[in-house]
Amino acid sequence: MKKLINSYWPAIFWSAIIIILLSIPGSDLPNEASFLNIPHFDKWVHFGIFMLFVVLWCWAVSLKKPQTKILKKFLLITIAGIALGYLLELVQKYFVPNRDYDLWDVLADSIGAISGLLISLKVFIKK
Repeated sequence: MKKLINSYWPAIFWSAIIIILLSIPGSDLPNEASFLNIPHFDKWVHFGIFMLFVVLWCWAVSLKKPQTKILKKFLLITIAGIALGYLLELVQKYFVPNRDYDLWDVLADSIGAISGLLISLKVFIKK
């Protein structure tokens, strides 16, 4: 039981980090041009953080025995990741100074979450 509880901490921690990062006022963020001139760097960041979100939650869920309805749980985690990305964009639009709603960020979040699902299906599903 302790192993199961401990397995959720990385996912919980990462979820908190996402909420904090996406709630930072725009004026406190570094200039995107300073990141080695990587095109659309912020979209890659959105992709990566939501991919890791799904992978960490799926990993935690996959440790539970027996692995009943694991595919359904993985799909729900992915939907939760997509919903979190969308909701945080709305939070940025209405509540965070100097941040805007960006549909492309929502798309990057969603693609990252779906990629996390695909990785999780490949790695964590026992055959």
